[in-house]
Amino acid sequence: MPLVRIDLLQGKSPAYRKTIGDVVYEAMLKTINVPANDRFQVIEEHSSDEMIFDSDYLGIHRTSDCVFIQVTLNGGRTLEMKQAFYKTIADGLHEKLKLRREDVLISLVEVVKENWSFGNGEAQYAK
Repeated sequence: MPLVRIDLLQGKSPAYRKTIGDVVYEAMLKTINVPANDRFQVIEEHSSDEMIFDSDYLGIHRTSDCVFIQVTLNGGRTLEMKQAFYKTIADGLHEKLKLRREDVLISLVEVVKENWSFGNGEAQYAK
């Protein structure tokens, strides 16, 4: 069960935000073996003083369209799977929203399975 947080600056339409979520979900299905219907996302907009980023870190120029995507998920994916995931998201957002690939920042937070509760106060994966 990945939990996805998507953060961007204020001013984008609901359709734009939904498309970002759709692209991320489709990339999870395609590249990192997430099962169907395993979609949990929080999409939040911020004012410019609440979302701070270096516009040229690592020589990559970012604009005010920069999007942060943080995915908390079970550990165990290979480097190749992660690289395919990053590329699929950046390419998909570029194709569907004309978002520059340079403006897509992705972070994975890997956890062990017992760190999830899907409801009922139980650790369903800790069996």
